[in-house]
Amino acid sequence: MVDLVNYVINGALIGLLYSLVGMGFVVIYRASKVFNFAQGELVVFGGFLVWWLVMHIGMPLAIGIPLAFVGAALFGLLIERVFFARLVGESVFAMVMVTIGLLILIRGLILLIFGPQVRPFPIVFPLQPFILGDILVPRSLLYGGILTIVTGLGLSWFFNRTRPGLKMTAVAEDHQVALSLGISVRASIAFAWMLGAVLSTLGAIIYLSGKSLNFLASDVGLIALPVVLLAGLESIGGLLVAGIIVGVIQGLAVAYLDPLVGGAVGSVLPFLIMLAILFIRPTGMFGWRTIERV
Repeated sequence: MVDLVNYVINGALIGLLYSLVGMGFVVIYRASKVFNFAQGELVVFGGFLVWWLVMHIGMPLAIGIPLAFVGAALFGLLIERVFFARLVGESVFAMVMVTIGLLILIRGLILLIFGPQVRPFPIVFPLQPFILGDILVPRSLLYGGILTIVTGLGLSWFFNRTRPGLKMTAVAEDHQVALSLGISVRASIAFAWMLGAVLSTLGAIIYLSGKSLNFLASDVGLIALPVVLLAGLESIGGLLVAGIIVGVIQGLAVAYLDPLVGGAVGSVLPFLIMLAILFIRPTGMFGWRTIERV
């Protein structure tokens, strides 16, 4: 019974990490209607920013991490200015294809600048786990889960209750209509990319604290995809629920099904959930349904 509780708690916390990475997908989608396939590469880029400032240059964490957030935001702004500023009003397909090219470009730049070597990531959170009786919880996941919940609630309030957030939602609905209403489409999309890059850096800090860093860390972006699709591409609050569901199911599969079949079930199961959701409810649990009158 204790093992089951351990698997459920740790699975839920890992799922919240997926939710945090997924927030980058949703923030960019809600402002531009673009599904950013390069989100995992933004996580890696944020991780290397933290590594370079803290481990390579030697800055203390209290200075290096805020500077990494600033650098990530500027990188997100650069991406929007160079690749998406001229695509306002263009088809969604064109923008999605640009994000695929961006994935390849960022990965290539990371390999060119930092190389394929595995590097030690700074210890941001204490390595000693939180112990409650027989329950062991990694502190990075525990603190990360708290940060994810706070961030998710804050972003949900921002998009649903504030004028700038509602403007970004209007931009996602239709660029031309938003322009006719006097909303700056470019400013909204630029802010979304900046915020998405910052969220990716926060996810990298939680995911990599005390571990190793290389370009393969981008895989966490791929694992976050089922969480995003399960929640719905427009729902930030729903990501928290979807992340916990996927994380717990994956954790239980790794613990109880992998030993029976020799592994791999825990890795594949989230994507089976994703396919099932796409067949049963393509908009996700909390996504918006679009009603078209013909």
